Amino acid sequence: MTAHTMIADRTGLLADRRRRTLAYIGLSLMLVLGVVVAGTLATDAAQTTSLTDRNLSPSWEHVFGTDRLGRDMLARVLSGLRLSLVVGTTAAVISALIAVVLACAAAVGGRLVDRAVTWLVDLFLALPHLVLLILLAFALGGGTQAVIIAVAVTHWPTLTRVLRGKAAEVVSSDYVAVARSLGKGRGWIARRHLVPHLAGHFLVGTVLLFPHAILHEAALSFLGLGVDPAEPSIGVLLAESMRYLTAGAWWLAVLPGLCLLVVVKLVDTIGENCRVLLDPRSHHL
Repeated sequence: MTAHTMIADRTGLLADRRRRTLAYIGLSLMLVLGVVVAGTLATDAAQTTSLTDRNLSPSWEHVFGTDRLGRDMLARVLSGLRLSLVVGTTAAVISALIAVVLACAAAVGGRLVDRAVTWLVDLFLALPHLVLLILLAFALGGGTQAVIIAVAVTHWPTLTRVLRGKAAEVVSSDYVAVARSLGKGRGWIARRHLVPHLAGHFLVGTVLLFPHAILHEAALSFLGLGVDPAEPSIGVLLAESMRYLTAGAWWLAVLPGLCLLVVVKLVDTIGENCRVLLDPRSHHL
């Protein structure tokens, strides 16, 4: 086999993998958007009670069964997933923005700033993650805003470390040296060179942060430190189901939990495939 043939075969494999990756991303995005739309439409149905239909097991009329107040669990799960997606997305974006700002500051701010950022990253990574989340949510009084802040403040260190390494590579490049020789300041270099180069990694990092954010939101809501108990988030649904599991109402916990895992896996698939598109070398043929 000639070198030309080998290069052509490898190019074809890369193109085929790119098409598959784009198809996976498109399918996953469609499913996630479908959950958001369905959850929005199911908001009213999720709060509608029917005392004559209490604690019904899954059937054709109520696919996910009903809860202790006769509310349709499918509607509540869809509404809860929509809320979890909103909270998780907001927290992930804020956390990723913190990571970008710190990475840029470490790259252009000099040795002292770089050491300060490194110390902050090491400090947060050394702290027990879930304990810190619980303490922050408790100190902020609970609620949706407290969950977003707690998750955002605790999820940036790993991404900051990755972006800091990428930013250091850009700063050490020849074109940044030329920009400095032309008298360009640190802010200009960060805006014109660092941010564009980190944009792709920021997007992938945000998507990969989301599964952690949504799972920790569910955990805090399960412990009573998350969103308002009146809101049908997945964590609230799981917490409410605990008292009825011994009575055989398995659908109150199993079905919301499975749906949460499916949505998390879909978003994780989007992130992994975006990472492959950004850096094909990260995925073996």
